[in-house]
Amino acid sequence: MRIVFFQPDIPQNLGASMRIATCFGAGLDIIEPCGFPLTDKGIRRAAMDYSASISPVRHASWTSYTQSAEAASGRLVLFTTKGATDLWEFSFQPGDRLLFGRESAGVPDDVHNAADCRVRIPIRPETRSLNVSVSGGIALAEMTRQLGLGG
Repeated sequence: MRIVFFQPDIPQNLGASMRIATCFGAGLDIIEPCGFPLTDKGIRRAAMDYSASISPVRHASWTSYTQSAEAASGRLVLFTTKGATDLWEFSFQPGDRLLFGRESAGVPDDVHNAADCRVRIPIRPETRSLNVSVSGGIALAEMTRQLGLGG
């Protein structure tokens, strides 16, 4: 179980997501470039007291991610407002990699098309979207519940 962030824009969201991944026991991938300087010191600051518990894997580009060991197994599940399947109807599998796009723009079409599955978190129709770290937490919680990995 891995959570993958495509070119994150906001360092605080990445920090919150690092804490979420740690709490759920998920690996974390960061596909660069980020919308902010991503240094080892910045990662430690963003993750706060969880930095010793997680070692995010950084990928210089989408291409380098797709060629990595982390991308070699499991389905790539893209969370998007343009998703075809509601989260509550989606069945997770062990090894799924949960992909979240940039806060400002989501993912480009080539990344969208590379996903094995496209999932949306249903929200009220008059609202636009959830914060990316909140979405990651919801997705990991549901995956953990479905696969009986809690506790």
